[in-house]
Amino acid sequence: MNNIVYVGRHLITFTTKQHYHEEWELIYCTSGTGRFEFEDMTLEYSSGDIVIIPPKVPHTNRSEEGFTNIHLNISEAALPFKEPLMITDDTEGHILGSFKDAFYFFNCEIESRHQIVSALGNLIVNYVTAFHSSKPLRGIVDEIKSNIMHNFTDCDYQLEKYLHSIAFSYDYLRKIFKSEMGMTPHGYLTYLRVQMAEKLLCSYGIGELNISEIAYVCGYSDSLYFSRVFKKNFGCSPKQYAEKKSRVK
Repeated sequence: MNNIVYVGRHLITFTTKQHYHEEWELIYCTSGTGRFEFEDMTLEYSSGDIVIIPPKVPHTNRSEEGFTNIHLNISEAALPFKEPLMITDDTEGHILGSFKDAFYFFNCEIESRHQIVSALGNLIVNYVTAFHSSKPLRGIVDEIKSNIMHNFTDCDYQLEKYLHSIAFSYDYLRKIFKSEMGMTPHGYLTYLRVQMAEKLLCSYGIGELNISEIAYVCGYSDSLYFSRVFKKNFGCSPKQYAEKKSRVK
């Protein structure tokens, strides 16, 4: 299941003639714009979009400016779709990374490449399913979320300064972020930090990491403030939480 049977690339291309495949075809547009034309629908795409086409569905790919892509065929794909559809990669390019890896390992001579390609087939199918079912974020919300995820462990990270550097009003950013994520940017920052602290306390306990070290690793330079934040979220201090978890083990 989810077997990658072919991976190729189009360099600058303007048109592909009508064709179909016996397997699922997944096409990641790496640059340019264009449109996939089917019998009763058209999908217009641009860089960062992924078009998913079920088996035996005739289609053409046309572009006025030219496009480049990575395309692959997957047999027995565990995809719940019956019609062609399009999804968009996130700002981190997670799906692009998996397509690039699939192209490299499918075409290289590494001895263990078949196991890697098999794993990438499962990964790509899971990415497509997850990205299709998740609610797409507005571009600016995705950017803020990505910035917080990259910096939440940094004690010197200044979220306030970052938000004020964006060319939108501060109140507007807080409002749209909360409407999309269910919490404010600062709430999301705290959520990431205390969740990481909780995992560290469960994994290592107080014996291997003291409270100050855990606080610092999770982005807090003040261990007392960290303890207050943790208690507000978990109902007890970090030390009490770790002791409680160690008794369960």
